[in-house]
Amino acid sequence: MTINGWVQILIFFALLTVLTRPLGAYMYRVFEGQSTWLGRVLGPLERGFYKLAGVDAKAEQHWTSYALAMLVFNLVCFVTLFFLQLWQNHLPLNPQGMSGLTPDLAFNTAISFVTNTNWQAYGGESTMSYLTQMLGLTVHNFVSAATGIALAMALVRGFARRSTKTLGNFWVDLTRCTLYVLLPISIVAALFLIWQGMPQNLSAYTDVTTLEGAKQSIAQGPVASQIAIKMLGTNGGGFFNANAAHPFENPTALSDFAQIILIFLIPAALTNVFGRMVKSQLQGWAIYSAMAVLFFAGVTACYWAESQGNPQFAALGIDQQASSQQAGGNMEGKEARFGIARSTLFATVTTDASCGAVNSMHDSYTPLGGMIPLINIQLGEVVFGGVGSGLYGMLLFAIIAVFIAGLMVGRTPEYLGKKIEAKEVKMTMLAVLCLPLSILGFTALASVVPQGLAGLANNGPHGFSELLYAYTSATGNNGSAFAGLSANTKFFNITLAFAMMIGRFAMIVPMLAVAGSLAAKKYTPPSAGTFPTNGGLFIALLVGVVLIVGGLTYFPALALGPIVEHFSMTAGNLY
Repeated sequence: MTINGWVQILIFFALLTVLTRPLGAYMYRVFEGQSTWLGRVLGPLERGFYKLAGVDAKAEQHWTSYALAMLVFNLVCFVTLFFLQLWQNHLPLNPQGMSGLTPDLAFNTAISFVTNTNWQAYGGESTMSYLTQMLGLTVHNFVSAATGIALAMALVRGFARRSTKTLGNFWVDLTRCTLYVLLPISIVAALFLIWQGMPQNLSAYTDVTTLEGAKQSIAQGPVASQIAIKMLGTNGGGFFNANAAHPFENPTALSDFAQIILIFLIPAALTNVFGRMVKSQLQGWAIYSAMAVLFFAGVTACYWAESQGNPQFAALGIDQQASSQQAGGNMEGKEARFGIARSTLFATVTTDASCGAVNSMHDSYTPLGGMIPLINIQLGEVVFGGVGSGLYGMLLFAIIAVFIAGLMVGRTPEYLGKKIEAKEVKMTMLAVLCLPLSILGFTALASVVPQGLAGLANNGPHGFSELLYAYTSATGNNGSAFAGLSANTKFFNITLAFAMMIGRFAMIVPMLAVAGSLAAKKYTPPSAGTFPTNGGLFIALLVGVVLIVGGLTYFPALALGPIVEHFSMTAGNLY
């Protein structure tokens, strides 16, 4: 680890913290229906959408109606994207003549982008037409992100409102989020990325002859418009197969830094929105602080592990050092222009959030370095997390934390003036436990059937880590991978698609039930026995709950994968 590396990490976090409050204030006004500086321009367009769709913007929905609207919308999105991929060879804006996708790959990809996962079992520049990239993938980057934010607002309203049966209107939340938040920021970000050298065109690929006389086809297309929202919406699906390691998808160190900021920008701001809506910004900063503690723990561990490198290089005399460290750290699978600090920062941020974009190959990390992105997702991606999903995931853990605190002192637990009773705890645990059920269940299945084992590029514990990472990433709606896994098979396309659906919708429905139950409750004023939830003790308890729940659930699986691989590496065995 170097001082220069830590300066870059600290500058990133300082800038994120500075941006959190003003963006949170703006988003609060958007979702509260208050006037904003964009209202005069976009207001008529917003009202036109409602009139065209027959939506009454003033009519609010019960949690069941909110959930039904969300599910129907996502079903329509899935069907349209599925058939767009199947028939792309018959549609325009396909200068390279890309063929239609196979049904299983189209099914997997449609589920992937609808659930905000963006798992890619295909190479973008060799599979998708420009029309599919724009009308299919980019559009779903917007609406899947907006869906997550809308759902977070529904849960926050459950805490903020008193004795009511409604949580807002899904169609209004979806429209306002897309129109006033995602679209303006994405336009600015796309123009910035174009300035940095990212392509944005509809031209056919360029065929060139290299200096060695070889023929090469240089892929291009509408790249910047997709990359801006893939980062801002924590989607992560790359236009190119190499994702953010590709020079067209990440041209400079400045574009790399901007993309890392975009990943955390809205999740961080949503903590401020939460504080404003519950009338106590300290509550929002408490959630932000818990996320920050977990972020720094992860990036420190990952940066340290990759800086140590592989001790076998030293043992073989390859690094020409007498120490047990690899000279310069582990640079395998990393871009020299980004180095270890920016690579591990990107890896930590993209798996803290449900983004999945990568500027280095996680499969090439050291066992402990690769374990950190894996753990980040397994914790529920609540370390800032995906847009919307990070906040509502952390608030579910907050409910568990205050429930445990209530058990300790023999009181009915309370959070933000709402008594946490049996119904809320049951629904919360249902939402939290569906994730390990999917991750561990599908990993166990893939570990014993020939169709699962056939996809592994490595044997031993690293091969197991590849499987564990795939189903962790799918269930966590992340989308990154240990790239050694050959996932474009019927077995993986189908099982990973179901893992993505479980990770998204099996968590959302119980969460909305919790929101509806909380909204109907009366406000209970704090008393002398009320556990304060805006101070250091609550932050420590919340961090502890997140780590303990994750540790108890996944430690046996991690022990079979990256942990045993680490000890094997130190003993001289590599996989």
